[in-house]
Amino acid sequence: MYKLQMIWISSIAGAHAASVVAAKRYLTCEGHSAHLSCDYGYIKVLRANYGRTDKTTCSEKRPHHQLSNVHCFQERSLKIMSDRLGSFLSLYNRFFSDPCVGIYKYLDVFYFCLPYSKSAVQNKIAHLQANGVIFIHYANYGRRDRTTCPHKLATTSDCYFPQTSSLRSRCNGKTSCKLKASNDVFSDPCYGVHKYLEVTYSCRYFNYIGTPILCT
Repeated sequence: MYKLQMIWISSIAGAHAASVVAAKRYLTCEGHSAHLSCDYGYIKVLRANYGRTDKTTCSEKRPHHQLSNVHCFQERSLKIMSDRLGSFLSLYNRFFSDPCVGIYKYLDVFYFCLPYSKSAVQNKIAHLQANGVIFIHYANYGRRDRTTCPHKLATTSDCYFPQTSSLRSRCNGKTSCKLKASNDVFSDPCYGVHKYLEVTYSCRYFNYIGTPILCT
């Protein structure tokens, strides 16, 4: 038995992105299997616990004494889930170890589905690749901070020249896309400033009716 919910959680995913993003919450009862998945991008586990923190989750037909400890935590849960992304996990005590003997436990995971990111310093090539097809979420040629691709001419962090539409027309639907970060390609949005191209994208498959499905 498992349950998947969409939860809105505050998160900083880049200055261009919204400050509130959708996270998934995955609940699985002891003795069942767990498998995290995303429709695009990659999985980032935010927090996880194999144990029990309330008396209602995974409580059906369970005696009271198996639900009595609501302070049951397996401290290694986050590391275990992060290390085993893409695998099916059997929720047995021999795998996670038993943080509270005699208590019926469950796995509670919060995770994000995040796009990939790629940056290329001015006059270099950004090579986007996907095991499926590319979908561009965001692109900018300029400079939004002084730490990405550092340079003595990184004199401003306020150089915006969005290229999302341009890159979508060039890269969307392809399995590979090479982009040169140069003024010749994108023109010069801030003369004298050393710039870079930044792109966020995801990998998608499409079935015969055009619905996106999971990339593996």
